[in-house]
Amino acid sequence: MKKYEELIKQIRSQIQNEVWQTGDKLPSLRKQAELSGVSLMTVVHAYQVLESQGWVVSRARSGYVVAPKIENSDSVPANEPVEKTESVDINDFVFEVLQASRTPNITDFGKVHPDPTLYPRQHINKSLINTARTLPASSAMDNLPPGNLELRQHIAKRYAAQGMTVHPDEIVITTGALEALNLSLQSVTEPGDWVVVESPTFYGALQSLQRLNLRALSVRTHATEGIDLESLENALQSHPVKACWLMTNHQNPLGFTLSADKKKRLMALLAKYDVYLIEDDVYNELYFGSDKPLPAKAFDRHGKTLHCSSFSKSLVAGFRIGWVAAGKMAVPIQKLQMMSTLSTSAPIQMTLASYLSTRNYERHLRQLRRTLEQRKFATWQALRNHLPAQVNINCSEGGYFLWLELPAGLDATELYRRALQHNICITPGKMFSAGDFHNHCFRLNVSFELTDSRLNAIKTLGELIRSLLPTQPRAV
Repeated sequence: MKKYEELIKQIRSQIQNEVWQTGDKLPSLRKQAELSGVSLMTVVHAYQVLESQGWVVSRARSGYVVAPKIENSDSVPANEPVEKTESVDINDFVFEVLQASRTPNITDFGKVHPDPTLYPRQHINKSLINTARTLPASSAMDNLPPGNLELRQHIAKRYAAQGMTVHPDEIVITTGALEALNLSLQSVTEPGDWVVVESPTFYGALQSLQRLNLRALSVRTHATEGIDLESLENALQSHPVKACWLMTNHQNPLGFTLSADKKKRLMALLAKYDVYLIEDDVYNELYFGSDKPLPAKAFDRHGKTLHCSSFSKSLVAGFRIGWVAAGKMAVPIQKLQMMSTLSTSAPIQMTLASYLSTRNYERHLRQLRRTLEQRKFATWQALRNHLPAQVNINCSEGGYFLWLELPAGLDATELYRRALQHNICITPGKMFSAGDFHNHCFRLNVSFELTDSRLNAIKTLGELIRSLLPTQPRAV
């Protein structure tokens, strides 16, 4: 059990045993962290899960208090269990938002990658220079699919460190994780097939479905608990699903990480219906605390998980190096890659292999996680201070995104357009859904230092949201 889960269990028990009564104020975030010996982000996450389950409620500028007694503590999302989309059409809007984020002098909360100043450029550049000096004439041929052997061996060792046995020959190096995900999806589907995605989901998944002419089953997904397995089984029963594209660790955009028990149940369910899992695990290194969560692949007993990840979020974005641990699908994926990109850059593969042979990566990851946790907490606090109390801010232990929910009826796309007029870019919820369930939501990248400029942008967002709220009638 993770530390935040232990804290949740402890506070639930205290409420049930009336240690805390309805209306009682829980210890402040800092006090609870001190009492429990955990980080501030652990307390934030635990309190928010308790709030989502109805045990506590937050009060603007006064903390969390015990909620009135409830009959059922298991909250469920408000949207429909499963949404069918025969033809996905999302790419134009995604392109518009991504282009807007490139506007000069913009305060950009919409980026998908973390702050590039967090990357270890000096060490990476040193490895790149050394590779350039020793690059053999045969490097292009030596690094054709499945990719550089030394790099695949380093990746296999990282799986082994988590108790997973993945042979280097099962690993295919790709041009970023998105190519790994696309090739994996293409290898197990044909045009017209049904594919399950989360609701909301990473917009890249929707773009892939659109490009490959696949049909989407969007399954409701809770901001703290993750995908609803009952709804997922209903989808698997009612449609001939070929694959599920899911994120089980630090999901983008919501941020949740599935518990180990839920990952086990997920894999048992997919095995029951003989469905492939395409696991998007690009944020797996960005956990907070001491325990790295296992991927769902660790619980796969039937070899039907294609586990995709990359170094773009944890090490360097511009190198565009990803991979898929594809098992028996490794050779079909290599053949598809040979027909598309042919191979991933040989010098870049060799540079990363050289860098991973040192201890620099682990030292970098420890510092990166600490910095992301500090910045996420600081931005979360600023948002709570300056946004209207009606805005729900979902905060998780890991990654660098926050998912915000406006009051029902407000349009986050309208907020996005108004924010652009103030040189502020956010990522509206419309990007993460094939339907309209998340139009009142938006995502923020909080990996950047909370400078005065970014704090002022948060204040402006608060003012813009207030301008969208319905005017309350005056009392007479």
